[in-house]
Amino acid sequence: MRKLLTLLIAVAMVASLAAVPSRAFAAGNLTFATGGEAGTYYAFGTVLAQHVSEKTPTSVTAIVGNGSQANIEDLDAGAVQIAFAQSDVLSYAAKGVNLFAESGAVESFSIASALYMEQVQIVTMNPDIKTVADLAGRSVSIGASGSGVYFNALDVLGAYGLTESDIKAQYLNFADSADSLKDGKIDAAFIVAGAPTTAITDLATGGQVYLVSLDDEHADKLIETSPYYSKYTIPADVYGTPEDITTVAVGAVVIVRDDVAEEDVYNFVSSIFENIDEVKAAHAKGEELSLEFATSITDVPYHPGAAKYFAEKGIIVQVK
Repeated sequence: MRKLLTLLIAVAMVASLAAVPSRAFAAGNLTFATGGEAGTYYAFGTVLAQHVSEKTPTSVTAIVGNGSQANIEDLDAGAVQIAFAQSDVLSYAAKGVNLFAESGAVESFSIASALYMEQVQIVTMNPDIKTVADLAGRSVSIGASGSGVYFNALDVLGAYGLTESDIKAQYLNFADSADSLKDGKIDAAFIVAGAPTTAITDLATGGQVYLVSLDDEHADKLIETSPYYSKYTIPADVYGTPEDITTVAVGAVVIVRDDVAEEDVYNFVSSIFENIDEVKAAHAKGEELSLEFATSITDVPYHPGAAKYFAEKGIIVQVK
């Protein structure tokens, strides 16, 4: 009888282990701060949360977030365990500058993976505005004061020797920027988001839109001083512009609290990159996933769980 009981227990244990997906580890529950319900962060984040929850023992719940700064602050406070953030904003947080100059450096997070690019798009309906230098003296929306877009705008202007005082700065969100461009109230607007961006696409339905290109010299200068940027080409057919546009972009990055279990982060990252075709089928941003880009962040360390997966793929990243 005792032998039979032992055998039954052994069989049950084998069956239990077989039910665990390959390459996944038993783990816990994560709350994932994304973005506004109308934005890419929320839509793609919801897809990823559902995907990880279905593929691994780790349960991920996507919730609405309030942008990169708020997501990092919520992560630091322990309100969430995982979050989306722009690569530039997480760099600010790690260094305690710009958006985090008053509150100080945030030391409680690390990188899970970079996922896709968000382009710095300088939009105008005036064909005479051909370069960043042409913005001098003009009315330009540079995002809400103190926002991520605001600092992106200052960075780009600074690469051309311009400051906030050299333009007639307006502090508008994307929708208000598009309306003001349409009504002729402003000359140009900085919009930082993955292209195509709805605000610009809608604007293009009412007239010809133009995007301002950055030349190589100034783009390289910007990247040298701010390595969280990289060059990016927006093809002409995205918005129907007369030509392809060269700009810079920041990364949409998933960050995690340092105290999240290694197994959870491994499950999150591995389930995405081991099933890219399924992610692509669920959301267009899946097309931009790559291990090369995922491991491209250099100024903030990666979580050990993410590093473990990338090492299995032959890629060594900096670990906190």
